[in-house]
Amino acid sequence: MGEDWRHLKLGDLLVDAGAISKSTLEAALEEQKISRMRLGEILLKNGWLTERQLADALSRQLKLPFISLSKYKPSKEAVKIIPEAVAQRLEVVPLAILESGKIAIAMSDPLNVIAVDELRMITNAEFDINVATASDVRRALMNFYKVRSSLEDAIGEVAAAEDDFARAIVTAGSTQDVVGVSADDAPVVRLVSNILEQAVKDQVSDVHVEVYEKVAKVRYRIDGSLFEYIEYPAPLHPAVISRLKIIAGMDISERRKPQDGRIVVKVLDRRIDLRVNSLPAIYGEKVVMRLLDQGASKVGLTNLGLFDDDIEKMTRNIHAPHGIFLITGPTGSGKSTTLYSLLEILNTPDVNIITVEDPVEYTVAGINQVQVNEKAGLTFTEALRSILRQDPDKIMVGEVRDFPTAELAIRAALTGHLVLSTLHTNDAPSSIVRMVDMGIAPYLISTSLVTVVAQRLLRRLCPKCKAEYAMPSAIASAHGLPDGVRVYAPVGCDECRGTGYKGRVAIVEIMEVNERLKALVNDGASVPTIRDAAMENGMHLLVQSAMRNVLSGVTSIEEMLALSVHNE
Repeated sequence: MGEDWRHLKLGDLLVDAGAISKSTLEAALEEQKISRMRLGEILLKNGWLTERQLADALSRQLKLPFISLSKYKPSKEAVKIIPEAVAQRLEVVPLAILESGKIAIAMSDPLNVIAVDELRMITNAEFDINVATASDVRRALMNFYKVRSSLEDAIGEVAAAEDDFARAIVTAGSTQDVVGVSADDAPVVRLVSNILEQAVKDQVSDVHVEVYEKVAKVRYRIDGSLFEYIEYPAPLHPAVISRLKIIAGMDISERRKPQDGRIVVKVLDRRIDLRVNSLPAIYGEKVVMRLLDQGASKVGLTNLGLFDDDIEKMTRNIHAPHGIFLITGPTGSGKSTTLYSLLEILNTPDVNIITVEDPVEYTVAGINQVQVNEKAGLTFTEALRSILRQDPDKIMVGEVRDFPTAELAIRAALTGHLVLSTLHTNDAPSSIVRMVDMGIAPYLISTSLVTVVAQRLLRRLCPKCKAEYAMPSAIASAHGLPDGVRVYAPVGCDECRGTGYKGRVAIVEIMEVNERLKALVNDGASVPTIRDAAMENGMHLLVQSAMRNVLSGVTSIEEMLALSVHNE
């Protein structure tokens, strides 16, 4: 860094770059006199500047490279040169040792010459500076130091203990404060806690811990896609699995059968439920954990990203006095979230709502929720039979899995209750055939069924980097749209981990069962015939709902086409 940089001021630099106005700078400087916060923090806090805009401005004005740390893996040699405490305090990420002998680093504030001078004194080296966003730097420091140091310690401990994993694991209480794990805890304990802590911070939906012949991997599922988080030697895997099993209340001596368990973790004062499943594979057990954030604000029809007319239809039908309201779709399509969103509408003091679930994914105040326990004999069927004696107004059954459950659900609907449930089918009309295949008589289906909602989740385009372009003529023509329709494509930035997508949106196909459809069901009509009649009654297909989101700039053509392929 040249000596002339010492005289640069961040505010002047940002004004020169056009990132903020002079009036904004003056307001921020006035606030700084009172708060004593750094100028950049004030601009970010007040929404006058985004992290990416700040990094871009610094990169352009100082002629320094901008780097996305989500795509970068630093060398071990570089990480060892700068101690963890120093890197965390100065917010500097070491990247690589260059041929020139310089150390490549990433900073969110390259104007912090005091930090660079301190690094020079500690390492006796010169630096090549790259600019990164502050959140990217914080995430990288967590990955490159906290997780990897515990990983190296765990590898060393397991190697020393050979097959005796007792030293690498400890029994834990029912709730894990994963942030509170100290350096005195066993390395494997710290490693597992760090993995879970980062999963919560990154808003991961699932964590996969799997082993192959020589290596094991931890992968995170974010917005429907899997990303590799860390890789470690296969000999460490049994210790990691044992630790997970202990805190999930599973039998660590049983490695030949699948097991289910539950972990409750506390991260940043948030309570997160993890549903844990182990599965024996050829090189060892694979564990998958599904994260359920009890404090998340994802429940609610508006939070699903539905259009107003779809919300109106679902709200109107959910207030039917009796009948069956089904949500259909594959695993991971957001069916449970939609069910809870509907229950939220119905949940009033004058209504008795009882649910039977496996597992209970979200706890809701004012609703009586029953957890299925197959080992104790409390199956869906048994629980539903008992619920009918509890004077319910509305009943939610987690899933219609078989004939006994379906039969009881229909009986409840025919005796004056509204029953909400889920079913695994590709689209709404197919639910009729699925129930017939279960052994339910068509006349019972037509009498009880009120509404079927088929659902999928599509990835949302990242609002920071999506790019506008003209829809290809062939696709526009196929959907009856004029040439030149403007839509958006994914680009990729540090905000979305380079994927071009951030978050997901629900698309729905709502089939309201009217008299015409009831007659077709009684006559044993085919799925295409039922679909045509439902469309005449106002049903929009899933692909049509996806196209509406494409034209609204919410998702991409690629996501819509992927949906079409999956449904064929």
